[in-house]
Amino acid sequence: MKAMVLKNITSINTNKSPLSLENIPDPLAGKDEILVKITCCGVCHTELDEIEGRTPPPRFPIILGHQVVGTVTGTGESVTGFKIGERVGIAWIYSSCGKCEYCKSGQENLCPDFKATGRDANGGYAEYMKVNEKFAYRIPEQLTDFEAAPLLCAGAIGYRSLRLAGLRNGQNLGLTGFGASGHLVLKMVRHRFPDSKVYVFARNPEEQNFARELGAVWAGNIEDKSPEKLDSIIDTTPVWKPVVESMKNLKPGGRLVINAIRKEEIDKSFLTMINYESDLWMEKEIKSVANVTRQDVSEFLKMAAEMRIKPEVQTFPLESANIALADIKSGKTRGAKVLVI
Repeated sequence: MKAMVLKNITSINTNKSPLSLENIPDPLAGKDEILVKITCCGVCHTELDEIEGRTPPPRFPIILGHQVVGTVTGTGESVTGFKIGERVGIAWIYSSCGKCEYCKSGQENLCPDFKATGRDANGGYAEYMKVNEKFAYRIPEQLTDFEAAPLLCAGAIGYRSLRLAGLRNGQNLGLTGFGASGHLVLKMVRHRFPDSKVYVFARNPEEQNFARELGAVWAGNIEDKSPEKLDSIIDTTPVWKPVVESMKNLKPGGRLVINAIRKEEIDKSFLTMINYESDLWMEKEIKSVANVTRQDVSEFLKMAAEMRIKPEVQTFPLESANIALADIKSGKTRGAKVLVI
């Protein structure tokens, strides 16, 4: 099969083609696994974190990609939940132990043996992949393959972020950064919290205009002061300055939720600029989002189908994965990017 393969850690600033197109053997499904012929795979900033070593794969070579949609073409002898020909999705959570305190309490995203698709196991930048049937999801018929792919990560992690933000209808929400996940959160808020106002902080005018098109009441720069104080803010950026700036815009008792698997080191010195009295006191809170659970993915897919929440999608052929990644690195992030296999 054809696959875009990462062979080592590298900087995408100096290496514009970190992935190479290879022909490798097709995977074989184990007894509890399904084999999936991939039709498309979303492209995520997390792939940059893997390529550049912030959340490195444990081995090389590795096939990236964790927003996978395809068709079941093979099943292991113990598989009972899927049949050949069914359309399925595979998300960031590739597996967990199922036995620890976190798995037993529905917090499998915190499992110490959490395995990630496209990092700890081969992912979707390829023609085929395999996965345990317990970690695959039926795709609602209301969604096309290309619409469903970004929902498996950008949508699901956005859904989890919004839950952790604790927003109630009528409260103000801020979104810092406005890529694949941010634009889906805005769509969710418009459906679930119709009386809430959304304020978007983004680094370029295109992202700001896009946010207004989707219903943001205001959009400005990262360092701008919001017209109103905010009850919650979700930060999807890879850097530290937005964290510091966001704290200035929170109400007393407000919560900042950081939706990023890693932060880059480039501007970490901004953290020294936090003022305790004005930025952290009055019971302001910072909370991180760690991975997703299967329940997050299943619930969000159902909600997206029922509410007709669909992402803005830009497609690329598999062979152009490096171009899609470079666009994300440079900030060209209108909507979601999807590889067509």
